[in-house]
Amino acid sequence: MRNFISFEQSMHLLESITLSQYPTQKLFLTQAFNHILAQDIIANENSPAYPTSAMDGYAIRFKDQTLHELSIIDKNPAGSITESIVSKGVCIKTFTGSLMPQGSDTLIPIENVTVEGHILKITQTVPQHFAVREVGENYKENEVLIKKGCKLGFAEIGVLASLNISQVLVYVNPTVAIASTGSEILDLGETQTNASQIRSSNHLTLEVLAKNNGANVIQMGTVKDDIHSITKLMTQGLDKADILVTTGGVSVGDYDFVQDVVKHRLGAKVLFHGVNMKPGMHILIAQKENKFIIALPGFAYSSTVCAVIYMLKMIYTFRNGNEKLQTVHAKIRHSYPKKVPKTIFSACNVRYEKGEYWVDFEGKKEGTSAILTNMLGNTALLIQNEDSKDLKANDVVEIILLKQL
Repeated sequence: MRNFISFEQSMHLLESITLSQYPTQKLFLTQAFNHILAQDIIANENSPAYPTSAMDGYAIRFKDQTLHELSIIDKNPAGSITESIVSKGVCIKTFTGSLMPQGSDTLIPIENVTVEGHILKITQTVPQHFAVREVGENYKENEVLIKKGCKLGFAEIGVLASLNISQVLVYVNPTVAIASTGSEILDLGETQTNASQIRSSNHLTLEVLAKNNGANVIQMGTVKDDIHSITKLMTQGLDKADILVTTGGVSVGDYDFVQDVVKHRLGAKVLFHGVNMKPGMHILIAQKENKFIIALPGFAYSSTVCAVIYMLKMIYTFRNGNEKLQTVHAKIRHSYPKKVPKTIFSACNVRYEKGEYWVDFEGKKEGTSAILTNMLGNTALLIQNEDSKDLKANDVVEIILLKQL
């Protein structure tokens, strides 16, 4: 008799996993996009290093605005340094990005003046230091700008470029091998020979999900329910990948061979087999040294939900960053019953309206854990904990946002 653990226990087990090593590599900036940073990025100088103009205008002494008219003595284009000095009664035409000339402390914009020959007439005054970027406005020397464990997005790449960092140290992304098992399933392009055969989508759904979350993927396709074929496939997958993910073959049927292979042929340590959740109660996760096996149920919706929760969690562990599923609070538009005493993940519609997330089940179909079409559209997973009660309209619920995955 198998002992099922709670969903919370399964998460605690995965969160306690630490790897013996987290390999790193140096990548060129644009190649490092979406990787996890393996070092703190510290500013080696002030930015800007000198007071700099933030607009096109005229560099002046603030107190000289009371003179109303100033003499224009020079121009100061961006990228050059003028030797002229701003003193009483004079100004220098200065452009966006130019260093502020010596002696000036304020930039009066072109909209606030009129010019007649070399005479500047001030039509509207400005506060002291107006449109002047002070030293260190962007960042200061020795400031930690990007912390280790951060996922590198467009802003991080831009900051790294501004620091003249062309290559950056990142964690090596894990490799995930993916396969679907079942004698009834057909891969893309295979011809159906009898009515019991169905088209497999699991291995392709999971491939895209894994790739979009930073993993390198080895697509192993489909394999029949034969213990020797499954053993060969899983052995090859573990040899090549950090994480092996299969769908199907983890229940208690006569032809559910995946669990037998994991438990008796691969020499892996089973972390858990069976979680009190819906869908995915027969999920199995095992460890062999620094590698992991995630054996998911075969139904399409069930395998996808479990992949979102468990496969992505394992990918994030290998990437050694601060990545998590995006979980938010929402309000439910109508009542929704708690159907079984398990942790339940239900596909729902989600909308963001007037500062709040709202969920409903309009158009979502009732049935088995095979209905992958319930995940179409702007969908989230509504979480009902093992001990939660029936939901009423306007109750606050917890949801996992799926769109960014």
